[in-house]
Amino acid sequence: MEGLDGRHRDRDGRIQKKRSDTKMKNLKSHYPELKKFGDESTLGEVCKRQGVSDLDQLLRKQRQK
Repeated sequence: MEGLDGRHRDRDGRIQKKRSDTKMKNLKSHYPELKKFGDESTLGEVCKRQGVSDLDQLLRKQRQK
C-alpha cells in the first residue's frame, strides 16, 4: 500500500509503528538515508539523539539535509 513504507495496518485499522528497539541495520535496507547511523544502534536511541519522536520524523529530518 502506497505511503505505508512497508508497514501494515493493525486489526483496528491503525498503521503499525516501528518499535523503538528495532536495530538500525534492519531499517537501512529500506531507508538508505539512515546509513550514517551505527548498525547496532536502536531506533529509539537514534531518535532521542536526533531530537525526534519516531521513524517518520527521523526520515523527514534526514531527507531535509
